[in-house]
Amino acid sequence: MPRPGDGAPRAVTLIPGDGIGPLVTGAVEQVMEAMHAPLYFERYEVHGDMERVPEEVIQSIKKNKVCLKGGLATPMGGGVSSLNVQLRRELDLYASLVNCFNLPGLPTRHQDVDIVVIRENTEGEYSGLEHEVVPGVVESLKLITKFCSERIAKYAFEYAYLNNRKKVTAVHKANIMKLADGLFLESCREVSTKYPGIKYNEIIVDNCCMQLVSKPEQFDVMVTPNLYGNLVANTAAGIAGGTGVMPGGNVGADHAVFEQGASAGNVGNVNLVEQKKANPVALLLSSAMMLRHLQFPSFADRLETAVERVISDGKYRTKDLGGTSTTQEVIDAVIAALD
Repeated sequence: MPRPGDGAPRAVTLIPGDGIGPLVTGAVEQVMEAMHAPLYFERYEVHGDMERVPEEVIQSIKKNKVCLKGGLATPMGGGVSSLNVQLRRELDLYASLVNCFNLPGLPTRHQDVDIVVIRENTEGEYSGLEHEVVPGVVESLKLITKFCSERIAKYAFEYAYLNNRKKVTAVHKANIMKLADGLFLESCREVSTKYPGIKYNEIIVDNCCMQLVSKPEQFDVMVTPNLYGNLVANTAAGIAGGTGVMPGGNVGADHAVFEQGASAGNVGNVNLVEQKKANPVALLLSSAMMLRHLQFPSFADRLETAVERVISDGKYRTKDLGGTSTTQEVIDAVIAALD
């Protein structure tokens, strides 16, 4: 595999996706070109109404090890499964990481928010094990395994250890789901004993949501089963500035897919697409995470610094951040702010 310094640019699989996806992935392409980042994109058209992710796309990600994607719209109900979930399973992207933090100059209700939500990405309620027992009665199975619970707990504690984080909080509902969430908690407790320098605590998911909106600064790293992680990450993102500015990635032992951190609820927002006013910040910051993952930290620092300058300056912001700028105006401002 090419390493930094050998002169070979890295190939990255690019999936523009649906709705605002092509707008915001296009933003990343422009900024990467302006920075002369040592990578190039292999573009594939994938859309949420497809039955499955094309095999050539899977093979491209397996070859390149890294992918950047826009949102893929998931049809509600019916028999079409989520391509996002398919990708995670096919590539065993077992950890979702969303960093929710205050951006300088962006006013929010709470300050000093810097939360990393690490979510188990392959099982739980997203296992897709549903069937109709009799007409009018549907059974949906929540699958929790010790292997996956230990694996995500180890990832969370290792992340905390390597990034000088002080505390890991396990989110659960073991007071009701005593076996499933009980197994998750048991796994987290076992792993925590191997990291004596990191404080460990537990919180029930409903209390967690209340605490997030009242005192979010108390949280550091949070480790969760699949469904709770989705809810917690979106709540934390809303507190820290909105889903339009929160970066994230899905990682496994061999592959990584970077995308907007919290759920892209505006993927299908027709007005944003028509007016070309989608916020590119989340995906720009996710691409900085990708650059760091590729071991190009100086490029990641340049990109993050430029984005923070634009946000702090306040002149160019999209509607979700209280401004009127178009996607392109924000991109041009970020490029101008690059060192």
